[in-house]
Amino acid sequence: MKILIRGAGDLATGIAYRLKRCGHDILMTDVAVPTAVRRTVAFSRAVYEGRAEVEGIEAVLVSDIDEAEAAIASDRIPVIVDPEAAVREGFAPDVVVDAIIAKRNTGTGITDAGLVIGVGPGFTAGVDCHCVVETKRGHYLGRTIYDGSAIPNTGIPGEIGGYSIERIIRAEAEGEFRPVRQIGEKVLKGDIVAESGGVPIKALMPGIIRGMLQEGVHVTPGMKCGDIDARCEVSHCYTISDKARAIGGGVLEAVSRYEERLKGTGIIVLAAGEGRRYGSNKLLAEIDGRRMFEHCLEAVAGTGCRRTIVTGYAEIAALAEKLGFAVVENNRPELGISESIRLGLDAMKDAKALMFTVCDQPGVTADTYERLLRAYAAGDKDLACMGHGEDMLGNPCLFGRKYFAELAGLTGDVGGKRVIMKHRGELIVVSASEAELEDVDFNPNAG
Repeated sequence: MKILIRGAGDLATGIAYRLKRCGHDILMTDVAVPTAVRRTVAFSRAVYEGRAEVEGIEAVLVSDIDEAEAAIASDRIPVIVDPEAAVREGFAPDVVVDAIIAKRNTGTGITDAGLVIGVGPGFTAGVDCHCVVETKRGHYLGRTIYDGSAIPNTGIPGEIGGYSIERIIRAEAEGEFRPVRQIGEKVLKGDIVAESGGVPIKALMPGIIRGMLQEGVHVTPGMKCGDIDARCEVSHCYTISDKARAIGGGVLEAVSRYEERLKGTGIIVLAAGEGRRYGSNKLLAEIDGRRMFEHCLEAVAGTGCRRTIVTGYAEIAALAEKLGFAVVENNRPELGISESIRLGLDAMKDAKALMFTVCDQPGVTADTYERLLRAYAAGDKDLACMGHGEDMLGNPCLFGRKYFAELAGLTGDVGGKRVIMKHRGELIVVSASEAELEDVDFNPNAG
């Protein structure tokens, strides 16, 4: 998958590392003057050094989308100076991960990609992103959240080696930052480790300098400029932290789940109805220059999903086969729509989820199907359908495997809406226009 990560600090780098190791294509954005203190393990270092390598993965600075694509093709991670992530338009990512760690949302929206992940406080799942990943050290670190937000920022650093507030190196005065001691050096409490605006900054504890801002950064009083680790393991200064790996694991979980739900979903077209209210076989009626069923079949084929059609009409079956559908014959349409549902389920019983659609909604497009599919895949519920306004729910509808037995138990002319209404709290509703949901039931030319 193509994944855009906003931010390239040490936590974002831990995320990028895990995703890259699993074969995803990554593009990272950052500001012109990065302020990641753990710069030895941050791909943001590429912004001012041209390249950065972390645990065998190389990132390089690029200036535009063409250079980014070339870097990806050469198995590297491109980093671009683009605080607003405007490159998203040209890159067209499948997933957007906001890992700026600003403790607030700086402009990421839930419509920025099929799956949008917010890392840490400042995001609300279902509002400005699909999933939030917990960043607070402790029991829930790395947890994926699909309803609500991460634990609010307390302003108190997590404890490492028995120290919390003391381990942070902060600027004493506004001005240019200058390191006095280097990453990997051991210091004692009271040692001068850096200067800000010419004012010395002293260590508040003994340990090893694990992180330090690069020289020349403009800092303000109280700004985080580095950190000290009481464990004094030199290797920790040059490898991804436990926290970054855990957060990266949470993001990888969300991405893998999204990918699996996309791949595991099939589409079943129900096209065996007799059209009694229409007065003739409405599926063969011409709508906007094409037969009604052609609108549906071409739109479903445009999704690229595995697809099956249930029909008793030779003309419909013939086109469906040309468009890559598996065709299931329903020669008992008088049994109602439940018979077509059962036949479709039998044909695709190995699917992890199934979308059902009908042929008498010519306003439904390939984009409609894609929006429903991606909303389902990005969410944490097993029912989804298109809807308009507060109360108007309609086709297509999507059911996770847990509901297959209930669908199979329907009888007569009763469709999947009965299952949906029974489990309304488990439903994802994707916004659609009235034109998309409108079905053609009556022949305007009938006497």
